[in-house]
Amino acid sequence: MVTALQIVAGFLLLLGGAELLVRGSVTVARRLGVSTILIGMTVVAFGTSAPELVVSLEAALAESPDIAVGNIVGSNVANVFLILGLTGLLRPIEPRPSPMVYDTGVLIAGTLLFALILLSGDITSEAGLLLLFAFAAFMVVAFWRETRGPGDAAVDSRRQEAEDMGRLPGGLWGAWAAVVFGLAGLLVGSAFLVEGGTTAARTLGVPEAVIGLTLIAIGTSLPELAASVVAGLRGHTDVAVGNVLGSNLFNMLLVGGAVAVVVPLPVASQIVSFDLWIMLLATLVFLPFLLGGRLGRKTGTAFLLLYVAYVTVQYSGGLGIIPWAPAGMP
Repeated sequence: MVTALQIVAGFLLLLGGAELLVRGSVTVARRLGVSTILIGMTVVAFGTSAPELVVSLEAALAESPDIAVGNIVGSNVANVFLILGLTGLLRPIEPRPSPMVYDTGVLIAGTLLFALILLSGDITSEAGLLLLFAFAAFMVVAFWRETRGPGDAAVDSRRQEAEDMGRLPGGLWGAWAAVVFGLAGLLVGSAFLVEGGTTAARTLGVPEAVIGLTLIAIGTSLPELAASVVAGLRGHTDVAVGNVLGSNLFNMLLVGGAVAVVVPLPVASQIVSFDLWIMLLATLVFLPFLLGGRLGRKTGTAFLLLYVAYVTVQYSGGLGIIPWAPAGMP
């Protein structure tokens, strides 16, 4: 009972904390005269990815690396199958007028780099620095492209989110208060979620990686899920595509890199032999929508069913597909 309350409280604090952090930061930036482009690239992008970063870092520091790595991989799987699936089911995502070739190339390169590092069995500090360098290069080029001509999808979607957000009441001090309380919510929520998740893993007799790949990954993806669904209902369905692209890159390059620089992360055998390949499959099926494909309700339903099947396999002992191990074992 206590574990369930910790997990629920963690979910709510993460979602509420991310919302306060993003809205407060956007309000501060607007009052300081910062452009929508910069708000979208920095405030909104970092704010919606903050739960993954804080939870993975909290897990790593708590000596639960399987939850940290599982959260990154599981969030990327959830972003495609759960978020795109639900958005497409509620309102079809119409094709873009021109294919996003550059964005597709960046996602492929970032995913392959992250996958090669995972296949080595460890995300070392050196590998973390490499991921952070790749992230910095991505941000610099994205900003250059946005200011010089047609922007990339990740930045466009973040800018649209920033434009959709209203200012918080209470003036500048109220906005700063929202930022502070938002950060506090993320920190407390991540602690609750990691502690509740590790306890649940021991109680259920499942590896911590499974909890990180599913329960915690869903929790940290809630801000992206909420933003994509709301944007879809408002008619901005292409925001969901940009959200998934940006979030997946942020998870692999920024979150994976930053956490590994602080605490090197061993990678569980289950993730290397099974979940990494599911993440690669999710990336592969996502590419056509970056290149202009339409995501209708049938495809959205199929994505949701695939995600349900993925979670079912995780909690059914792997069905002989994945190398399940007792909780706490690699």
